[in-house]
Amino acid sequence: MSFTVIIPARYASTRLPGKPLLGIAGRPMIQWVVEAAQQSRADAVYVATDDERIANVVMQVGGRALLTATEHSSGTDRLEEAARLLDLPDEHIVVNVQSDEPLVPPAVINQVADNLARNAAAGIATLCEQIHHTQEFLDPGAVKVAFDDSQRALYFSRAPIPWPRDSELDSSAELPADLQAFRHVGLYAYRVAFLHQFVAWPSHALEVTEKLEQLRALAHGVAIHVEPAVASIPPGIDTVADLEALRAYLAVAGSE
Repeated sequence: MSFTVIIPARYASTRLPGKPLLGIAGRPMIQWVVEAAQQSRADAVYVATDDERIANVVMQVGGRALLTATEHSSGTDRLEEAARLLDLPDEHIVVNVQSDEPLVPPAVINQVADNLARNAAAGIATLCEQIHHTQEFLDPGAVKVAFDDSQRALYFSRAPIPWPRDSELDSSAELPADLQAFRHVGLYAYRVAFLHQFVAWPSHALEVTEKLEQLRALAHGVAIHVEPAVASIPPGIDTVADLEALRAYLAVAGSE
């Protein structure tokens, strides 16, 4: 089974301008992501960017870059343009790897691609991790997902789902043992034909309210396959604090 990894990367960022080029242990963040993706079974790895500085750095470290339009409102729009530029066939699988996840395990990239290939009825495949602590469960920054026994997504939300009606949660404690809650991991596999279809749909009210693009697909009846990740996926780098924490972690790890 063949698939392509595309890493959408833009220079502009409200909290971390130039984020893909920020240094981590002597390498720009985008290089970490590219090298992790290259360790997967992907046939090819591309960075789709709107900025020549990012494209130049990617090519300097031996990666492949595609210059895409500046006006895209989401990474999925950029992904779809990249698929068109590469003239990928409709049934080809594309995995969207976020450009701010420098420690993404190659195994989960393979996993999400394999899951979509095995599930012909699904338009998207994605992953999740179980939530154990109430603080994360209540955090709107941690997107939650509920799915059925066929591993088909029922809903994604920034709200805590499923909500334990008869329990009082202590934000400093672990979740009750009988509460199965999952954090959505923003790693996606798509077929190219679906990408072309998706970007033609207008934003849906649920998507606008929750600020979650995958709700557009659910609102159109698209099946989204969800499975717990086979390897732990460290959080992405969204803030200066996240970046400094990763730098400190790698400094300690490198000295051991």
